Amino acid sequence: MTVEQHNTVDFVSFDRDKNPILTIADHMSWAAPKDHLWDLQEKLNAYLRFLESGEIFQKFPDAHGRQARIHIALLHAIPPENLWFFEKAESAVEKAGFRFSFALGPQP
Repeated sequence: MTVEQHNTVDFVSFDRDKNPILTIADHMSWAAPKDHLWDLQEKLNAYLRFLESGEIFQKFPDAHGRQARIHIALLHAIPPENLWFFEKAESAVEKAGFRFSFALGPQP
């Protein structure tokens, strides 16, 4: 699954404290930043729907009572002029009641 598949959740794992981590696998280059950011936005929206609808609890009952995090695992470094998107994404995800992170490579 990829960031371009907007209506799917790529990976769900659990950290040491059994909090769910929903990972977006972003393999895209930044050659077309507008398209890349649009794909990320659509994918984040799908992840938020998955969390807010409670679908996560249907698929992963152990997620009840836990603090979910959306994590973007990037294959390519973010150009500085696109960091604003990640700041806005963090704000939106946290406002919805979830945690947010991003990093090069797999989740930290």
